[in-house]
Amino acid sequence: MKLRLALLTLLALAMTGCASFVAPTYSPDYPSIDRLKTSQLGKIAVGEFQPRSPEAPVNKITLRGAAFVSNTGSFAQYLEDAMRSDLTELRVLDPKAEVRIEATLLKNDIDVSGLNTGEGFMDVKLSVIKRGQTVHEKIYTARTQFESSFAAAVAVPKGQSEYPRLVRTLLQSVYADPAFINAVKP
Repeated sequence: MKLRLALLTLLALAMTGCASFVAPTYSPDYPSIDRLKTSQLGKIAVGEFQPRSPEAPVNKITLRGAAFVSNTGSFAQYLEDAMRSDLTELRVLDPKAEVRIEATLLKNDIDVSGLNTGEGFMDVKLSVIKRGQTVHEKIYTARTQFESSFAAAVAVPKGQSEYPRLVRTLLQSVYADPAFINAVKP
């Protein structure tokens, strides 16, 4: 039994050491969007989220030695696309709007090093600019925990599938913030 477990562990590590894993596509949190619909928001533009460079530390995640990447080139772009998706669902996205959201990804990681539990971490400095003036700036934080495993063959896909939930958790905290809602109102 011990030999079998050791062989499975070695096989899993060998498989993940060479592979690159891609973050799954984001899907909106509809209860959060439905709550925002009652806020009577005006039109909102989304500026460029930073940092864009794939070499930036927040855009470099590894899951047990395997590269974990965003299909958009950076996790900042992934977050920007997620917000655009939500604002499109709300029917308030307008690139020419006087209200613009910008963000900088400060911390971003999925940790699957634990024996039974994995964790996601994200900190984002988000700004709302209205007619050229910053009217809201705040650091939003998201932390998630998920069931993981000692076996990399289980832990790595669990961490991979956790990323959209981490982004949804962060955006839920943004959308639930009364200061943010007031800042994006017309």
